[in-house]
Amino acid sequence: MTSPSLDAEAPADGRNARRNRNREAVVNALLELCRAGDVHPSAEAIAARAGISVRSLFRYFDDAEALVRTAIARQQQHLGPLYALDVDPAAPLAERIDRFVAARVRLLDGMGEVGRLARITATRQPLVLAELARIRGTLRRQLTEVFAAELAARPPADRRATVAAADVVTSWESFDLMRNDQGLTRDEAAAAMAAALLRLLGAGGEA
Repeated sequence: MTSPSLDAEAPADGRNARRNRNREAVVNALLELCRAGDVHPSAEAIAARAGISVRSLFRYFDDAEALVRTAIARQQQHLGPLYALDVDPAAPLAERIDRFVAARVRLLDGMGEVGRLARITATRQPLVLAELARIRGTLRRQLTEVFAAELAARPPADRRATVAAADVVTSWESFDLMRNDQGLTRDEAAAAMAAALLRLLGAGGEA
């Protein structure tokens, strides 16, 4: 038996490359539509944005939910660097709050409408729900690490209540409410978040 020639392998390689390109285009199309505010784009809209036919759209994914899961995972890869915090735990409280809020708002702003898509999808997709729980846990740990000194000085019950309230104040849900329901600008939402943290963590409302 003779070995397959390079020429014989080339068409298969070409098909795989084209499939991968089209798959990437579909994922990017969904993310772009979500970022533009359409969290329930039609198959026609996704296909048009990706430059493929509607009929071929689901050759690249088993179903719509598989596409959404892939898009959310891609978004998390994109946001990875925004999870980093550069906050000196020995700095004054007001400075730590300002630096923490600036970093958190960059992350939440980056999540944008894809964050809404993830929360809608989580109600029927356990994998997405588990990923949201992981992200929330990560953000909560960041909060407790940055403000460990203030939290440690409180009785356990008060500490738990403070963490719970601060976690909500700095969440995507709260940021989305301030931006899209209350109509605050990005800077106004950040200022409101910082003021709430100062009230929750400061002694008598002062740093």
